Amino acid sequence: MGIGMSVFLLAVGGILAFGVSDRLSGVDLTVVGYVLMGAGAIGLAVALMFANQRSRSTHTSVHERRDLHD
Repeated sequence: MGIGMSVFLLAVGGILAFGVSDRLSGVDLTVVGYVLMGAGAIGLAVALMFANQRSRSTHTSVHERRDLHD
């Protein structure tokens, strides 16, 4: 899950948790919102951790040149 999807889950979860007061039959939308916000927060933390890990790694390349003379 990328950063964009995590932010989307946080936004939708926040809307459901704090902005919607309706109930579907047997489904509490506030709890669904909190679950989506939790999933978005975990996804964001993991995505940022992987992004930080990639930025710290360095890659070096060695080019070897051989001149062929008779």
